[in-house]
Amino acid sequence: MSKFHLNIKELVQGEFNVNKVNLAFVFQVNCPGCFIYGIPMTNELYKSFKDKVGFIGIATAFEDFEYNNEASLKLLLENRTLVGETKKYYNTNYGVSNYQETLNFPVAFDSMVSSEQFINSGKVELICDAIPNFQDFPEKEKEAVVQKVKEFYSQIPLLAETFTINQLKGTPSFIIFDDNYNVLAHYFGHQNHEILKVKLEDLLKVNLV
Repeated sequence: MSKFHLNIKELVQGEFNVNKVNLAFVFQVNCPGCFIYGIPMTNELYKSFKDKVGFIGIATAFEDFEYNNEASLKLLLENRTLVGETKKYYNTNYGVSNYQETLNFPVAFDSMVSSEQFINSGKVELICDAIPNFQDFPEKEKEAVVQKVKEFYSQIPLLAETFTINQLKGTPSFIIFDDNYNVLAHYFGHQNHEILKVKLEDLLKVNLV
């Protein structure tokens, strides 16, 4: 079972307590879809399961760094200020520049590092370890894979650690994990609320939380 690697500087809002079942909601501030359905759904799940499930929202950045940053996240949390494409969508479709919901769950910003810091921190090895049967590769082949991954990330000036190490496909992403950070389920993109709700209910029954 793969591990969920949570790399954040500090919580911007709330307090995250690890439970037997946890849900991480990974989003970008400049991601209209995250606001249209990701945040409302996470709010609903939080309302239903907050006493039994650990929740954490992680604002990340893999593009549009002028909007996807901690300053924009704080503006969103403090007074619901929207930016970039998200602001454009709500302004065009609803005539508003501020989000109509609050984020009710704990929220942090992803740890951002330079490519040099990332490559020299041992995090590349974590990515490679997640490759099926990587530890069974011949040593020279393992070294070649590690080197190739390092060369790839050396071309990207700024990296979000949680997003990158976990090899997420984009935002919104939902990761369900246990108290040992083993990944129990992973979803990307627009999800049906009922799917995540039933999954959490089933996991809670198994874990007798």
